[in-house]
Parts: sequence; structure tokens; C-alpha cells
Amino acid sequence: MTIIRLLLGDQLNPGHSWFAVTQPDVVYVMMEVRQETDYVLHHAQKVLAIFAAMRNFAHHLQTAGHRVCYLAIDDAANRHAIADNLDRLILDLGASAFEYQAPDEWRLDRLLADYAGGLRIPARMVDSEHFITRRLDAGKFFASRSRWMMEPYYRHLRTLHEVLVEPNGRPVGGRWNFDAENRKAWRGVPEEPEDSRPRHDHRTLWERIVASGVRTFGQPHAEDFRWPINRAEALLQLESFMRHGIPWFGDYQDAMSTRAAQLFHSRLSFALNVKMLSPQEVIAHAVACWRAGTAPLPAVEGFVRQILGWREYVRGVYWEYMPEYAEVNFFDHRRRLPGWFWTGSTRMNCLHHAIGQSLEHAHAHHIQRLMLIGNFALLAGIDPQEVHRWYLGIYIDAFEWVELPNTLGMSQFADGGLLATKPYVSAAAYIRRMSDYCGRCHYRPAERAGERACPFNSLYWDFLTRERGRLAENPRLAMAYQQLDRLAPDQIGLLRARASDLRARLDQL
Repeated sequence: MTIIRLLLGDQLNPGHSWFAVTQPDVVYVMMEVRQETDYVLHHAQKVLAIFAAMRNFAHHLQTAGHRVCYLAIDDAANRHAIADNLDRLILDLGASAFEYQAPDEWRLDRLLADYAGGLRIPARMVDSEHFITRRLDAGKFFASRSRWMMEPYYRHLRTLHEVLVEPNGRPVGGRWNFDAENRKAWRGVPEEPEDSRPRHDHRTLWERIVASGVRTFGQPHAEDFRWPINRAEALLQLESFMRHGIPWFGDYQDAMSTRAAQLFHSRLSFALNVKMLSPQEVIAHAVACWRAGTAPLPAVEGFVRQILGWREYVRGVYWEYMPEYAEVNFFDHRRRLPGWFWTGSTRMNCLHHAIGQSLEHAHAHHIQRLMLIGNFALLAGIDPQEVHRWYLGIYIDAFEWVELPNTLGMSQFADGGLLATKPYVSAAAYIRRMSDYCGRCHYRPAERAGERACPFNSLYWDFLTRERGRLAENPRLAMAYQQLDRLAPDQIGLLRARASDLRARLDQL
């Protein structure tokens, strides 16, 4: 009797109950397959990080006494499709049962459910034992409510799990949300914390990936690879953030700068999303910093909200509305991504820096993703599915369950307001206020029209004008439409003409 247990590349949790005891009749199967490297064009560091972490995890299991069958990308026996590989292994090992952990992505969930349903041996899915909520909890919570909003769900989870709440159930500090206090621009002080992540030499693995025909983009930096590949390294990164990052995270979580790629963000999302770290322990560490007096409450609450609130909320949206959610396009945007999304070669300094950083490091923090890259894509009318595939490929922490709702819902408002309460768009004034990008830009942030006027300005006012019928009743856009109404008709005409010209030559910006 042999039980095959499949482990996917984002299921690297050594604390899962599967591994509590060693069982000689259990074989853990892990595989590097072209099916997963090729369904979207991925950043080189993303493929490297997942494969390196998978190999490290397989070694950890073997060292602990577990049986592991590992199919490498260049293994001659690798059929490069999950189902095909499982068919062969079930036959070769004489398997009597098949088990797998719940996939986080709808595509793999459907694939494995169909596969398991067609087997002649017993098959079952078990929980990944990672998330704070179950897949359908958010849907049940909002079933009796008029609309989805993160804030009530976040408060519900805070109360349910007793996170930053008083014994009487009220929030510590008297408020549930300190977001209004977390919007300072960074002028260089305090200094950005040193990058404490590990260093690895993955040149041999990278050569094998390239030789196997896997196509990627971005810089691999295989000779000096900085992402954690096991839980021990992820824990060190967590501890470093709690010492040096979270005290300032709240103040500067929306800030952007050419002088600091990380600022006070944690970069823990990759380790979280492949399950080296659990959300519960990350939240506990943050709350402990507040209790110890080493981090202020607004910083800790803002960080907790990203994990307990937003991370669980977007997962709930994903599982409630897939697969139809993947095709939403509220504004019917159809333009292709400009070519400089793959090079960073644009004269708009903010996008040159944010996209260039993404290509270099497979990472950008959430404001760069939302208020620079996503903001431009929405204003320019880029096809949201193209934007989704780009985000999914370029960011090392991007797995569809979290990336898709963030991109289509939060960034592109392609779901018409299911996930977010307004489109997150702005003109150049916001970018100028929150960053140092505008000072050395070819374009002028204070100008609305003319060849040197910042493209964000005319695209912003044109977007509001063009979509007035859909958006004017949104209370969160009331001020923007009041400002629009103060513009003279001839000014609006100039702005719209400038926007039309820009959209016609996006590749040249």
C-alpha cells in the first residue's frame, strides 16, 4: 500500500500536519513542470525562487525521514504536466490512494478535482492549514449584506480572533483603522533599513532552467539571489522587519522614492504566499511589537490590516466569484500594454523607476503597483486582462488568488466596484506629493496641457469626463467631479484632445 501526496510549489509549509510523523507508505511528490512555468510569462526570479524553495523543502522532508519523489525541470521522465506525471507515478509506485492539499488557484483546484474524480483509487483533498479563514467564509459573511467591503469583514475577523481588541470587544486605541495617519512622504529620514535578506548562488539551477527552454523576463540575479528559500530564512527576514521596518511602516507605507526600493515595507509576501510563514505568526509578531512599545499602534494596525483584513478579503472575493471574475472588464478597455512595460524605457520618471525596479527585483510595493502602474493602465484604457497577466508574471509574490482580485478589482476597477469602493486614479499632484519622482522627470507635473505636461493630468481628467455616467454618483469621487465642474469647457476640450493624442501613441511616452 502506497499513498501519493502531491505538494505544489506554493505549499511549502513544514508545519503542516502531514509531516508530524514519518510514514513509510507515504510518498510526497513534487514537480517542476512547464505547465506551470509557461501558462503566463514569469519573471526569472519568480521561477528561480519557487524552484529553489521547492528543492530546499524536498531536502528538508528527506532529512526528516519522509519519502520524496522529486521531478526536476530537466528530468528525462518529466512529462511537464501535473496529471500526466501523476498517472505515471501512480502506476510505477503501485499507489493505492492519492491525496493533495487544497490549491489556492481556481485553475489548479479544478484540474486536481477533475483528476481525482477520474481515478480508480481513493482520492481526497485536505486543507492547506495556512489561511485564517476558509475559502467561502467571506461569501457567507456578505450573503446578507448589500455589498462587499473590506472594513466590516476586517473588524469581524479582528473581533473573532481577538486581534488588537480590548476585553470588551472594542478596538485598542479607540479606533479600528488608522489609515488616515499613514500617508507621509519620505524625505530621506529615517534611513531605509539595510536589506537583510539572505544571499544565494543559484547559477547552476538557472542554467538548467534556461537549458530546459523555460521563457522568462526580468533580471535573474542568480549569482546573488536575495529571496528566502526556506522557513529559517523567512523567519530571519520577519524578525528583521519587526526590528527595523514596522516602527516606521505606518508613517511611510504610501511613500515612494528613487532612493529607496523597499523603504519600510516587509517584502514578506513571497514567504507568506508559499507558506514558509503563516499569517497568524506574522500578525502575532506585529502585535507583540506594539505591546512591547517598539512600534506605534497606527503602524501595527496598518500592517495587520493588510494581512488579516485585505489578504483574507481578496481571497474571499476570488473564491466567491471565480471563474467568471477573471473576465470582468467594466469599462470595456481594449488597448494593449505599451512596450515599455517590458523594458521600463519611458520618459515618465515615476513609471520608469517603478517598472524598472519591478524588472530588476521582481518586486514593487503596493503604492507603486496601485497608484503608479495600475493608475496609468486604468487611465490609459489598457485591457485589464493584459494588466492582470503582466502583474501575475512580474511579481514574485503574485499568485492568482491574491493578484487577480487586486489587479482587476482594486487596481483596474474592472469588476465595477465589487471589491473596491472607487477607482484608484489620480493626476500628477498625488505622485508629486508622495514621491521624489517628479523633480527629474521629462514631463512637468504642474502642467495639464502641452507636450511637456505630465500625461497623468490629461488622462485623469479625460477619464473622469469619459466615465461620468458610470462614476458621478460615487460619493468617494464627489470632490473630483466638483473640481472637474470648475474647469472651463475649452480647458476640458484641450485636456481631452491631449489625452486622445497620448493614448494613440502610448509606446512613445
